[in-house]
Amino acid sequence: ANLLRAVSHDLRTPLTSIYGACSTVIENYDSLGREQKLKLLGEVCEDAQWLNRMVENLLSITRIQDASVPLKKREEMLEEVAGDAVLTTRRRFPDANVQLDLSEDILFLPMEPMLIKQVIVNLLENAVRHSGDTQHIQLHLFRQEEWAVVEVRDHGIGLSPDIMQAVQSGRPLPRDLSGDSTRGMGIGLSVCQSIIKAHGGFFAAGNDPEGGAVFRFGLPMEEKAYE
Repeated sequence: ANLLRAVSHDLRTPLTSIYGACSTVIENYDSLGREQKLKLLGEVCEDAQWLNRMVENLLSITRIQDASVPLKKREEMLEEVAGDAVLTTRRRFPDANVQLDLSEDILFLPMEPMLIKQVIVNLLENAVRHSGDTQHIQLHLFRQEEWAVVEVRDHGIGLSPDIMQAVQSGRPLPRDLSGDSTRGMGIGLSVCQSIIKAHGGFFAAGNDPEGGAVFRFGLPMEEKAYE
């Protein structure tokens, strides 16, 4: 129910924007200049791409919550999955600057790579959309004892206490934080938490003392016996 309430707003906003832009072009086709048409159509494409990513997130979280569908894990290099996620983010946000800091250790571990890529892309996209600083986003990989850890940092406005508490407890974002400024953030983070939990990992969020938000998740380097 919480997921549906959050999704209803997050889907309605881009759909309204798409409808408005298309209607404007159709009703004023002859009076609009070429640049105006391209601008409106560009906004339609951006919202359509965002909707497509939202549907991907919803499908993933639905599949993970279906206990009858097991994860299709295989041994993968985390560096390759993270690199692919960075390339995807750079294609979606060519003006953003995302730096990848690789571990000195080789992080080879069991995972479902497409889902882990989705987690990293979600976190990078949140940093681009919501931090207020798109030029200093860092993706850091390292080993911490038996965990392969992925950390996404930005140097933006940071996270409010309400958002941090919601993330740490696994709850959806507070309703009064919904809107264009946080569009899709709650769904994306819920997906991240579900995917990492299904992998037997941990997920955390906080603020850097020097400024900006820090999202961190860890994956077990070896398959747990109880899995």
